[in-house]
Amino acid sequence: MTDLAWIDAALVSARPQAVAALLRYFRDLDLAEEAYQDACLRALKNWPKNGPPRDPAAWLIMVGRNAAIDVTRRRAKQTELPDEDQISDLGDVEDAAAQRLDEADYRDDVLRLLFICCHPDLPATQQVALALRIVSGLSVPQIARAFLVGESAMEQRITRAKAKVAGAGVPFEAPNAVDRAERLASVAAMIYLVFNEGYSAADPASDRGSLCDEAIRLARLLLRMYPSEPEIMGLLALMLLQHARIAARFDADGNAVLLEDQDRKIWKRPLIQEGLALIDKAIRLRRPGSYQIQAAIAGLHARAQTAGETDWAEIDALYQALERLTPSPVITLNRAVAVAKLNGPQAALDLIAPLAERLAGYFYFHGARGAFLKELGRNSEAREAFNQAIALANTPAEAAHIRLHLDTLANSVKG
Repeated sequence: MTDLAWIDAALVSARPQAVAALLRYFRDLDLAEEAYQDACLRALKNWPKNGPPRDPAAWLIMVGRNAAIDVTRRRAKQTELPDEDQISDLGDVEDAAAQRLDEADYRDDVLRLLFICCHPDLPATQQVALALRIVSGLSVPQIARAFLVGESAMEQRITRAKAKVAGAGVPFEAPNAVDRAERLASVAAMIYLVFNEGYSAADPASDRGSLCDEAIRLARLLLRMYPSEPEIMGLLALMLLQHARIAARFDADGNAVLLEDQDRKIWKRPLIQEGLALIDKAIRLRRPGSYQIQAAIAGLHARAQTAGETDWAEIDALYQALERLTPSPVITLNRAVAVAKLNGPQAALDLIAPLAERLAGYFYFHGARGAFLKELGRNSEAREAFNQAIALANTPAEAAHIRLHLDTLANSVKG
């Protein structure tokens, strides 16, 4: 590994811990981020010459803290240190940081940072953008490309999020047990939103596609802080199992490939094995949750060597459990696929018929309905459903997949 490669890996790994600690000291997101960037520049200058520090995160915190003090001094145009309400916990931080950061403080710092990014006053789009900028360190252009918006629009989105956090008077103290329990679900949801943004990309090597890797990295970080939390195990397992199929999800032309048609030989087995191990561990804790059940469903697909070996009865049972736990028309729609495999397309149509009004604007509802109608030979109704799906497609790949169904219907009429 080259000097720049190991330095980059160290900076990426240390960022959440370092930025979170600097935020605790200075209680200012912009100042903490600026201090960390300054420390990174000094690392790039010093580490190749002097070798890596014993604890990169501690080094970055110490250097960033000193840089931020200098910035605060310049802003105040005075030489003495700022007031205590601006800087906290600076007593013997250099000695402590130079030796070893306390693991409990590390966990609280990073969790506090994640909580701030997931503040309930922020809409989900701002939560995700802020987390990718502050916690993950992605640049504004990278985030903008991932979300298919202009750089200035993304810059404004992140700036508004920071302003809202500052205006809301978010506490910077270590989160208590009640806060952790209430907000951990928000952090997990934000991470899964990041993953889904990447998962919908046809090109896994694109900026958008790389969001999957970043979401998995954040989930690993969260699991290190909560190693006995089964829902975090389930979240990480779910993303690993879904990401394992990435190479098989699109063909060479960028068209979506259905799960049952994918080449399972190119699924990433190490990710599958890790995901299955996490599911087994989570289930033994006997505290079921939404992510665990979704991961268990993905695990059944992963365990099947061929599409024909899929245990659809168990998948149907798991979807029923998920419906009871978190009722949702989308969950019922997903369950309809299992019902169709078990009891035929008419049973699936009967199941989703009551969802028509609530899912009228949902691409996958019309796509699934069209597929069930096509199986029954009701081609005119299927064509109508597919046309509605195309009108609601979110990506070119989704539209192209539906057009294949329409082409098949057209060819059957010609024949």
